[in-house]
Amino acid sequence: MTATLSPATSDASLRRFLHGLPAVDKVGADARAARLGTRSIKTTAKAYAIDLAISMVDLTTLEGHDTPGKVRALANKAMRPDPSDPTCPATAAVCVYGDLVEVAKQTLTGSGVQVAAVATAFPSGRARLDVKLADTRDAVAAGADEIDMVIDRGAFLAGHYMTVFEEIVAVREACERPDGTAAHLKVILETGELQTYDNVRRASWLAMLAGAHFIKTSTGKISPAATLPVTLIMLEAVRDFRDAHGQMIGVKPAGGIRTTKDAIKYLVMVNETCGPDWLDPSWFRFGASTLLNDLLLQRTKLATGRYGGPDYVTLD
Repeated sequence: MTATLSPATSDASLRRFLHGLPAVDKVGADARAARLGTRSIKTTAKAYAIDLAISMVDLTTLEGHDTPGKVRALANKAMRPDPSDPTCPATAAVCVYGDLVEVAKQTLTGSGVQVAAVATAFPSGRARLDVKLADTRDAVAAGADEIDMVIDRGAFLAGHYMTVFEEIVAVREACERPDGTAAHLKVILETGELQTYDNVRRASWLAMLAGAHFIKTSTGKISPAATLPVTLIMLEAVRDFRDAHGQMIGVKPAGGIRTTKDAIKYLVMVNETCGPDWLDPSWFRFGASTLLNDLLLQRTKLATGRYGGPDYVTLD
């Protein structure tokens, strides 16, 4: 697929482009995702995959009862997932609500672990644009390195593509700092609400054309969240976008990825669909709260031959 688009000037031009994308073969996508999910890797390759997956985790807490103490503990775990083993990599980021960004930032200073903040009336996205932009600016001012925004699914499903496009553009502008740098923007599609694979492909392209640095499956608050077939469609979209525009965009499946076995399925899919360029935390992330613990348990088993119980890792 080598679709291209001149700068969007109207809802009609954007609609023509998005509806001109090739339709997704649902049966084929499901079958390919299932087939890639059966790949098995062993020993040194598995050890590499586990460490790579750890380094790709956005360690997340997005609960109403989050406290500064919980965020500090999570940030310390992100920096040193296994305090007994200094060779264990740190995670990519800690993801929190905007009002806890400052706490996370203070704890993570100098570590290289990023602070991601959800914004734009997460998870529903039901707010006026000025409220969403204020939400974004507040998180950036507090020190967020990355912003995870949600699209207006109602506008998208109603076919108001330019509304969604312009909102993403405005949020990306709100990510800019006075010093000329900017927080990276991850655009959450909430694929569980998009109804069809064709809509997932269209939303992926819309977000990329509007300036997303990453496209993300889900908030983790809606079921289904991340799935292998949906992530496959998004990976195909970023691959084709680079072919058409020469620009790499990241992908972040989030929600429901809990085991090492699941994570490795996603890594195989990334490699087989996009190639090794995307096997890097700069271009692929896992949004997860419990995945890290299983990765640590499996890592210990590979190193020692013994499988530790759940009390060997901290509860998040």
